[in-house]
Amino acid sequence: MPERIDGSTPIVGRSLSRRHFGSALLATPLAAEVIALGGLLALSPTPACGEDHAPTPSQTEGPFFTPKSPERADFVEEGMKGDPLWVEGRVFSTEGAPVPKALLDFWHADADGNYDNEGFRCRGHLFADEEGRFRLKTIRPGMYPGRTPHVHVKVQAPHGKILTTQLYFPNEPRNETDRIFNPKLLMRMKEEDLVLKGEFDFVLVM
Repeated sequence: MPERIDGSTPIVGRSLSRRHFGSALLATPLAAEVIALGGLLALSPTPACGEDHAPTPSQTEGPFFTPKSPERADFVEEGMKGDPLWVEGRVFSTEGAPVPKALLDFWHADADGNYDNEGFRCRGHLFADEEGRFRLKTIRPGMYPGRTPHVHVKVQAPHGKILTTQLYFPNEPRNETDRIFNPKLLMRMKEEDLVLKGEFDFVLVM
């Protein structure tokens, strides 16, 4: 049985330096026309899942994954700077069925392009709802040498295989020079009430 990624069993991890943050981040409510279901957003299946059910491509976890992250859907902390960002979507199987209670472990750099490898700032895991929906409140990660802005994630159906991948932002000049950038992992971006929203639906091989 594959190992879980909810913190019960370590996978890999590496410790580097920690960078503290500056000005406060103000939370902004989502637009009223968004339909809330159980505290999550109602999203339509993407064409990728609705048509060909293509599995989401995997990518390297890189050197900055930390196991045993806290369970939380909000990475925003006092004193953290950066543009507000929601990352949300659904988890499907290759048959197009929602994956209830899928586990998603997110981590990314701060607004200055630095990872907290001594603690869990900009790190955590959460569970999708019964319809496979998830939503993470965080900040937009910054760039660092050699990489375009991105969000790391591990996704796992209950007792299923672990998908490790990365999500990207459209219209980033550094996308063209990032050697592992994959356009299939671009989030669908829009802005509501000065809050960036990145939508992505994962398709898992069960």
